[in-house]
Amino acid sequence: MSDPRLLTKVWREPAIVREFDNPDWEALLVLAGRARLIATISYRIERCGLREAVPDKVWNHFQAGRVFADFRNRRIRWEMNRLQRVLRQVDCEVIALKGGAYLLLDLPLAKGRLPADLDVLVRREHLSILEDLLLNEGWQDVKLNDYDQRYYREWMHEIPPLRHPQRGVEVDVHHALLPLTARLHADNELLWASARNVEASRFKVLAPEDMILHAVVHLFYDSDFDNRLRDLIDIDEMLRFFSAREGNFWESLIRRAEVHGLEKPLTYALHNASRILGTPVPSNLSLQAVKPWSVQGMGFLVGRALLPEDPESFNGIDAMVRWLLYVRSHYLRMPLRLLLPHLLYKAVKPS
Repeated sequence: MSDPRLLTKVWREPAIVREFDNPDWEALLVLAGRARLIATISYRIERCGLREAVPDKVWNHFQAGRVFADFRNRRIRWEMNRLQRVLRQVDCEVIALKGGAYLLLDLPLAKGRLPADLDVLVRREHLSILEDLLLNEGWQDVKLNDYDQRYYREWMHEIPPLRHPQRGVEVDVHHALLPLTARLHADNELLWASARNVEASRFKVLAPEDMILHAVVHLFYDSDFDNRLRDLIDIDEMLRFFSAREGNFWESLIRRAEVHGLEKPLTYALHNASRILGTPVPSNLSLQAVKPWSVQGMGFLVGRALLPEDPESFNGIDAMVRWLLYVRSHYLRMPLRLLLPHLLYKAVKPS
């Protein structure tokens, strides 16, 4: 039986791999594979000057993970290239989000990351224009029934996913960072006013503080916590990277969270990143007072749900934790008058 915490121990203290024996390496590879972090872990070990501590047969697995990650990143880059060609036909600004933005900025965390799809943000008034253009250029709707179409178009922060039949990369076109029915809302005008140009690209990217806050709400508002350790690692990597390069970064991040009304999810993110991954968060940050029991409670839930699932040790408590987080995420995303019928529909709809 492998302890899922081995993965986060290696992230916090990579030098412990110097003491690894074969069972440790085997456990690490299994856990990293379940969490889709094989290449990411390999880059972390290499950046810390520990390549020589890795046996060649283990490094071969790392290399295979890197090849696959490079392939996934090339697909996202190519999809952005195709999208840029379409954008020549329209005068609208587009912000690349998450994995696409990390690639455009060549952030260290992009190396080894496995992006699943391409996420972009446009102003709401440009939503139908861009959707029509993409459909005319060969992208297709992912087939959804009438209820799910309504779910996206009336309540969510994005239109239904689009996918080109030859390339298969899903493109998610957003008009906000959080669902329209959510209790919290980031300030869209501030996002656009602070967005940064990218050299030789039609795409913009969010300001560093907004990029981190987007990752924070994506993690703490999503209903699916399976394999989400990667999201916390994204936050850890961005905090380390931007705090070393942007003046007054921490004060600016706190102020931005206050303006967007996202202090609570940021508090959860900083607490868990520091506790689980050892992120160097200053101890004197002036965050909105969040009840200690709330922070500790989320720490307990997230700490169990984020780790890769071990079939041998997964138990009723883990299942209950994930169910609670699922219900919580929907409660935050929708008011009860919509949530209860929605959960009932999800429970009885045909598969």
